[in-house]
Amino acid sequence: MTRLPGLPRSGRCGNHKPRTTLCGPAGPTWRRHTEFRVTNDHKIRAKSVVEAAFPSLVALSEKLHANPETAWNEHQAVAWVSGYLAEDGFEVTTPFLGLDTAFHAHYGDGPVRVGLCAEYDALPSLGHACGHNLIAAMSVGAALALASVADEAGLTVEVFGTPAEEGGGGKIEMLERGAFHGLDLAMMAHPAPVDVAEARPFAVSHSEITFTGKAAHAAAYPEQGRNAADAFTIAQVALGLLRQQLPETVRVHGVMTDGGEAPNAIPERTRGRWYIRAGSLAELADLEPRIWRCFEAGALASGCEVSVRPESKPYAEFRTDERALAAYRRNAEALGRSFDSGEQAGRMNRASTDMGNVSQVVPTIHPYIGIGSLPALNHQREFADHCVGRQAERAIHDGAIALAWTALDLFGERSGR
Repeated sequence: MTRLPGLPRSGRCGNHKPRTTLCGPAGPTWRRHTEFRVTNDHKIRAKSVVEAAFPSLVALSEKLHANPETAWNEHQAVAWVSGYLAEDGFEVTTPFLGLDTAFHAHYGDGPVRVGLCAEYDALPSLGHACGHNLIAAMSVGAALALASVADEAGLTVEVFGTPAEEGGGGKIEMLERGAFHGLDLAMMAHPAPVDVAEARPFAVSHSEITFTGKAAHAAAYPEQGRNAADAFTIAQVALGLLRQQLPETVRVHGVMTDGGEAPNAIPERTRGRWYIRAGSLAELADLEPRIWRCFEAGALASGCEVSVRPESKPYAEFRTDERALAAYRRNAEALGRSFDSGEQAGRMNRASTDMGNVSQVVPTIHPYIGIGSLPALNHQREFADHCVGRQAERAIHDGAIALAWTALDLFGERSGR
């Protein structure tokens, strides 16, 4: 594994003491520390660190890709990613904040705290069809780059290993337990078909719906049954009609996970998972009662009972820090990237992320970095295939450098421009 110039091989941060707390006053106020000077030489050094580590970053990404683990089950992933950072001189804590598959790593003790989020959970049955293997590698690469200049630039570099982005709300759990508060900047870059700077994902809630009826022989005693599958069908018809009256900022979609087992038995129980997306948490709160009434209608018409269980806390809409985003875009363009502002940009912004909750507390960016996958799109098996290979490797390289350069541009007094 390529190590940072001047960092010890012991896995500890030399004379840097571990932080005793991550909690502090949250706020989006920028702090410029003019006693530290960031020059173009620092950016050149940061880039060279990423390029020296590039083969091992690609290897890390490919190992994650070949061994997908779903939300809250990322035991190998957390060991590999946190272990990489520990070997390169970061102080690592895992488990973190009571979460077995989360970690925190830090290097330096400067007054400016820069946080990078490393996601690594995969999708059930689809593997890394959202490219979280690349997110982890990019964030690790950016952290290595920033650590190499942390003392001179006045930085504390922090990496947060964030499990369960795919519906589990890992960052929300971490946020509520004290992570992220007091950061001056939080960053990550997310794979997409094309580069999109203006990431403004929607708010979303995740729920499990259960209908409970009464089993009966479907031929001999059908009148004795209460069909839980019918309840789901009625609810989906009601939702389909409701969609005509929903605004463009709203998406409602779900899947039945248990629809009965025997065709000659009236299903006693059915289950499904449903997501409701909206432009903001406020819009989501206004909308949800209308959605739940559709499920209540299914229960009422079929003579069943219905229960709704939230799977995680709601994801907030994303609040982009415009100054940091402008810096990222400028740096990504300097690396030869161009940004899509058309249909693909709009469609990507209809997705959701628990990074939105972080963005409500600290200045945050979440740009999308293209991997040249079209016509394959996120959450398709073909997209997972594109999350390894030449374009994916370029995303690791460019994403890590652009994120590191963004932090260096924002903090300290620039010279030599």
